[in-house]
Amino acid sequence: MTRACRPPAIRRAAALVLLAAAALAGCQRSGPAQTGGAVTPTVQQANAAVAQAADLSDPASFADAKRGFIAAPKGQVKDEAGHVIWDYDAFAFVEGQAPATVNPSLWRQALLNNQIGLFKVRDGIWQLRGFDLANITLIEGRTGWIVVDTLTSRETAVAAMAFARQHLGDKPVSAVIFTHSHVDHFGGALGVIPADEAKARGVPVVAPVGFMEEATSENLMMGVAMGRRSMYMYGSRLPRAANGLVDTGLGKAVAYGRVGILAPTVVVDQPTQEVTLDGLRFVFHNVPGSEAPAEFTFYLPGLQAFCGAELMSHTLHNLYTLRGAKVRDALKWAGYLDASLAHAAQAEVLFNQHHWPVWGRARIDEFISKQRDVYRYIHDQTVRQMNAGLTGPEIADTMSLPKPLQDHLNVRGYYGTVRHNVRAVYQFYLGWFEAHPANLDALPPVDAGKRYVALAGGADKVVAAAQQAFDAGEFRWAAELLKHAVYADPQHRAASELMARCFEQMGYMAESAPWRNFYLTGALELRQGPPDKGIPSSALLDMLQHTPIERFLEAMAANLNGPKAADASLKINLVFSDLGESYVLQIGNGVLHHRQAPPAGDANATLQLTKPFFLRMLTGGAGAKDLLLSDQTKIEGSRIDLGRFFALLDKAPGNFPIVTR
Repeated sequence: MTRACRPPAIRRAAALVLLAAAALAGCQRSGPAQTGGAVTPTVQQANAAVAQAADLSDPASFADAKRGFIAAPKGQVKDEAGHVIWDYDAFAFVEGQAPATVNPSLWRQALLNNQIGLFKVRDGIWQLRGFDLANITLIEGRTGWIVVDTLTSRETAVAAMAFARQHLGDKPVSAVIFTHSHVDHFGGALGVIPADEAKARGVPVVAPVGFMEEATSENLMMGVAMGRRSMYMYGSRLPRAANGLVDTGLGKAVAYGRVGILAPTVVVDQPTQEVTLDGLRFVFHNVPGSEAPAEFTFYLPGLQAFCGAELMSHTLHNLYTLRGAKVRDALKWAGYLDASLAHAAQAEVLFNQHHWPVWGRARIDEFISKQRDVYRYIHDQTVRQMNAGLTGPEIADTMSLPKPLQDHLNVRGYYGTVRHNVRAVYQFYLGWFEAHPANLDALPPVDAGKRYVALAGGADKVVAAAQQAFDAGEFRWAAELLKHAVYADPQHRAASELMARCFEQMGYMAESAPWRNFYLTGALELRQGPPDKGIPSSALLDMLQHTPIERFLEAMAANLNGPKAADASLKINLVFSDLGESYVLQIGNGVLHHRQAPPAGDANATLQLTKPFFLRMLTGGAGAKDLLLSDQTKIEGSRIDLGRFFALLDKAPGNFPIVTR
């Protein structure tokens, strides 16, 4: 399968944008997954050892996860076309003892995340959990609900708010707070309150400094690749079953509906900033560059409650997220957690925007300090060994947390892991090159795979060696051998099937839900191939309306096919009649530059259009015929040159293969 396709030239402009990170994860499953193979004795022994290593019954956490329960929803949430966006009962199978196909520690987390519904945190604070990946927190103000975070999609947010009003009363939304710039915390905004109502009533929308830029641009440049990889991370193609998706570590799954946003009216731009919302005093603390580029926590003095946003949660988080993103600063993260001990010093309850709260001063201090220490330990011990000359893989393979941290289940690797976070620290400081000259200009994977297979005497011999490793329970080595065999010959069914079986066994042992989902999705792809389609970008229209034109043009430049454009010399005026803005786009030396300026007199063509039409063009809702005939467009100059310009922009379909090439 090729890694790119070439639709009609004008439609190639749709390559400019795809879904934001977490929402990207949810392309529809292309068909039922094949059932996995039997669990090997190696997996059985490994999972039994995990079950004996800690008290996974964990009565205190289960009591906290159920505390304040009011009611649970039933049934499904569907979009306007009748497609299921969320199924409250999809994970009903997660109950009782861990099945053989799931790491028992991960099963514990899946059981805890299965406590869904409306919960009272304390007088004046409620949470809706299990309506999406993240939580909605409702804080009772003088006149209505102050809503903290709004889930991923409009559909699930509408359902959550309706459920809350059914049980708590029909109060209006009096303020909206976005704790940070990840889509599972803002994408459902228009399901909480329509934009026109928020504007008409002057409803405050509060967010950390940099929120709007980060929220609308984080995945604009790399959206296609991030989206494809996030399908692995969140297991969007896997069946909800004991041999498939059981959890994500942060919550059950991601809702895949319409994504919107509300522009902030109150920006928290100071390290500590007090704001009064609907009669309640909030003390916000900015923590940028930690779990998100723009994020804050806050304290409610009148309620003695602290919100840790996603700076802290009931799992080890990611210093590097497997879907792909900029590496996070472990030292800064630990520092913010240390400061939170003081910020929450008077709190009687700590609630976050994933998982369940923590009650009581002593337990809050322990929870935050253990979170702080795990990031600091990973950072410091990785740096220590880097300075001793060890590489990222070497450190990751030997690093383990000290027993006081390892025994604290709230920092176990259900989402992030010690191993890939160690590599993140290495990457943060030293980058991809570990200084070995042989890796300075190493062969690409497919070329190296072919040569390794030839050296071994052919794919059949590689598969035979991998089978021996598999039978001995050496799944990592077997997968390494088979990776070369499959790269060298993707049609070698024995190699593909054995590698799928390796991935299954490693998935069944994984404590991290994303690791499990990666392994099992890799096995599915080896057997069924990549998905038929990539991620539909039309669901983003509500959010893209707030994205500055410059962000789209930057992404357009990154989609220019440089080799094809090497000898091209084109200048295009792009005029937005509804915005009163114009841009000059120029291709030369295989590079696309843009600048905001009046239309150039020597341009090859001038395209006048509206932003809504531009967004339709980007998301595949308008093609070449629409461009020529729409009353929202006007073309002056050479239509042939305008077509040549768009023909130089690649459209990545977003369904490229990952485990084969």
